[in-house]
Amino acid sequence: MEVRSYILAVIIGSGIVTIIPRTLPLMILSRFQLPEWAQRWLSHVPVAVMTALLAQELLLSNGKFSIMENQLELFAAIPAFVVALTTRSLMGTVVAGIVSMMAARFFI
Repeated sequence: MEVRSYILAVIIGSGIVTIIPRTLPLMILSRFQLPEWAQRWLSHVPVAVMTALLAQELLLSNGKFSIMENQLELFAAIPAFVVALTTRSLMGTVVAGIVSMMAARFFI
């Protein structure tokens, strides 16, 4: 199989562009001790990002707020939220979400 130099350059360039924003902050910030307020603030970032992604997926339809068009997804999200709150397990939450969505599509 022949690999064209252009394709190889695109693959290598994409890898470099992907790695730099992930490793550079880690390399720089690992040399410093962040203040307590910065560590507390950064601890909230994953939860805020996940909430924004879930809210957008569950509450928006075609860029507009619409609960009626997303009833199936909202209904299927309830068991996943319950599992997430009770077990704090990412795997359990994902499985509960997949199974509840599958059941909702099958029965509704």
